[in-house]
Amino acid sequence: MDAQRIAVDAVVALTDCDRDAVVAFIRRLYLAGVTDPKRLTFKGLQAMRS
Repeated sequence: MDAQRIAVDAVVALTDCDRDAVVAFIRRLYLAGVTDPKRLTFKGLQAMRS
């Protein structure tokens, strides 16, 4: 769960997006098996950018 927390904090800090939306997206990735904080953050940034 540290990977998830790190990724959420990074994406929120870098994009200023809604924290709940970021948490939901990162959680879906995490539950799908992505556990690397760098990958979670990168994918989160891509998703929240649009």
